Amino acid sequence: MLPETRRRQLLERISRQGFATLEELVKSLGVSESTVRRDLESLDLAGSVKRTHGGAVYAGDVRAMPAFDERTETAITEKQAIGRATADMLEDGDTVLLDGGTTTLEVARALIGRRIQVVTNSLPIAQLVASSQQIDLILIGGYVYPRTGGALGPLAVATMQGIRVRKAILGAGGIMPDGIYNSNLLLVETERRMMACGQEVVIVADSSKFGKLALSRLCGLEEVARLVTDPRAPEEYRTMLEAAGVAVHIASAEEQHGSNGVVPHESTRNQSVRTEE
Repeated sequence: MLPETRRRQLLERISRQGFATLEELVKSLGVSESTVRRDLESLDLAGSVKRTHGGAVYAGDVRAMPAFDERTETAITEKQAIGRATADMLEDGDTVLLDGGTTTLEVARALIGRRIQVVTNSLPIAQLVASSQQIDLILIGGYVYPRTGGALGPLAVATMQGIRVRKAILGAGGIMPDGIYNSNLLLVETERRMMACGQEVVIVADSSKFGKLALSRLCGLEEVARLVTDPRAPEEYRTMLEAAGVAVHIASAEEQHGSNGVVPHESTRNQSVRTEE
């Protein structure tokens, strides 16, 4: 196989997945590891991919994951309401892990001025909360995905070893009957570690994410404790989530900061969980 053909195939696979490990690239092309490394170096120099520890991330036009600043303008009213409602679930003194995303950014915005410890992999969220004297910030390191400003990959996963928080709050690229999906394999790998850090997993997603299939499955519905969304979320999905043991909270745009309209599912009612130090 000509080097140009091989590199084109490598790029197609990486662009389709968003991220690919060195091992799977070697297996898919049936060539040596050293050959794949040289090809990745060439693609990195060309600006098509970014090398990471153990693989490569696509650096081109990722349509499955729009640029962060573009997505902040999508469903902004709904995301702001979701952010306020989610912040109201937290108590002063809590430790919370916030995934990088536009909806979790609104959660962070609603926490400004609160006595909260925030752990995040998101540079936009870190920049926002760092200005608040009341918030203690812990920043997760790793490869920073340029289109979202979030640290991802093996280094980010390693940074989270030993971290425990009361709530891990994550966004979603899609919500289907069989689980929660997101649009980047490297992101999902990092988010799975985030879930393991949390005593309670909370998904924040506006109604456009229901019935939408993204590239990689993050988890089953039964692995989620709470989901916060807007009133347009389909009734059949609300019923499905509640049947799976998920407490669904509908955050309306009129909801005032400080109110908490969560109706807990029976499995989470009167649940009192304290952060492990």
